[in-house]
Amino acid sequence: MPILTLTTDFGVGSPYVAAMKGVVLSINPAATLVDVTHGVPPQDVRHAAIVLDDVAERFPDGTIHVAVVDPGVGTDRALVLAEIGRQRFLAPDNGLLSRLAARTRPAKIVRLTEPEFWLPDVSATFHGRDILAPVAARLSLGLDPDRLGVPQVRLAMLDWPVVRRRPDGIDGSVLWIDAFGNLITDITRAMLSGHPAWVQATVCCGEARVEGISRTYAEHPPGALVAVVGSSDRLELAVVGGNAAARLGAGVGDRVTLRWKTGLELTSRSG
Repeated sequence: MPILTLTTDFGVGSPYVAAMKGVVLSINPAATLVDVTHGVPPQDVRHAAIVLDDVAERFPDGTIHVAVVDPGVGTDRALVLAEIGRQRFLAPDNGLLSRLAARTRPAKIVRLTEPEFWLPDVSATFHGRDILAPVAARLSLGLDPDRLGVPQVRLAMLDWPVVRRRPDGIDGSVLWIDAFGNLITDITRAMLSGHPAWVQATVCCGEARVEGISRTYAEHPPGALVAVVGSSDRLELAVVGGNAAARLGAGVGDRVTLRWKTGLELTSRSG
């Protein structure tokens, strides 16, 4: 039986989360429910899209992911089932699945139009409970996804900043800010590894400047501003024992540049 995950902006300890779980368990008492996060900033579709893109691939094949960050709830925006890779996603079609879909083309998209698989009374303000949760539960019991509605050609896509490579470095931006205040960028390890001098590069964000990219935070004393490639394989700026976003006054979308000296063939010290 597949795992069923929940990602929302409802807030930690929210009764809305419990209501969705109750619906799922009423239909499939044996369901395995996993909370990805309910701490997405309110109505921040972009943040939720990044979370899904980072986390989904860690789950087993066949996992059903339910994502509810839905500023357009009650409007004519679609609710969809998308099969991406070997997993299934249920979400409003508002860009929530756009990073996943940009990386792996969906094999199937179905617009949810068949109310026989929803709760009998559907609130205009809580489609997560009344439509997505019962659909997810029924999928976990083996329901054919083609019965859920009509095929859809494509998903709504958000515009994402383009990372630009230069002969002397890379221009990127802050993709998101984690709970520690670390500035997570859209510059990845794969982008860096093509140049042997990347660990000695200079990283800049606003007026802040960091010389060299470290392997761990602990290489530096408390309060130091450092650049590391974190567990998400993205370049990040952090303050050891502190909050980089607060110190730098930085936010999502702020420019981050990485520069190295051209013509050098230096040995990478990444481990």
